[in-house]
Amino acid sequence: MPSNDTQTDAVELTPVHVDHLIADGELAAENAWCVSYDADTLPEQRPAFVPLALWQANQDDAELAPLLSSDTELTTELGQQLSSTSAVAIDFPAFTDGRGYTLARLLRERYGYTGEIRAVGDVLVDQLDYMRRCGFTAMALRDDQHPDDAIRALNMFSVRYQTDVEQRQALFERRLADTKQ
Repeated sequence: MPSNDTQTDAVELTPVHVDHLIADGELAAENAWCVSYDADTLPEQRPAFVPLALWQANQDDAELAPLLSSDTELTTELGQQLSSTSAVAIDFPAFTDGRGYTLARLLRERYGYTGEIRAVGDVLVDQLDYMRRCGFTAMALRDDQHPDDAIRALNMFSVRYQTDVEQRQALFERRLADTKQ
């Protein structure tokens, strides 16, 4: 009978397959980062995204970055604290949980975060364009999602009506500005 330790390790440390990481709109050539959900123990594999409290206790370790759960309360103090790290991962426990979009957008717009924001967990191809528009720069796809479909999805729309973290004017505002010139 297998020990529970083996099953626990598989759940707590989730390496992201290189073929399933989209970074800056392209299939990533490499991905050294793993994702650890264990809130008590630092993973041996580095670099690693670790739960927020564990990262806060070990901020001097440059090979660790924070993993934010979808229910993280992003306070001004936490926003300032996160600005010191080059990468932040936001967990999507289910593709129907949209709180991660809000966290990314707040990090970018309210707190001026400029580093990598990576979506991890239950990430589907259908979500990628919305994730990018909210400020995600890297998305670790669920294993059953095809990377070529992800690249196509990211390039599907050339015009958007609404604002996002990169386009601060709505389409009607851009058109109005063009007619005034």
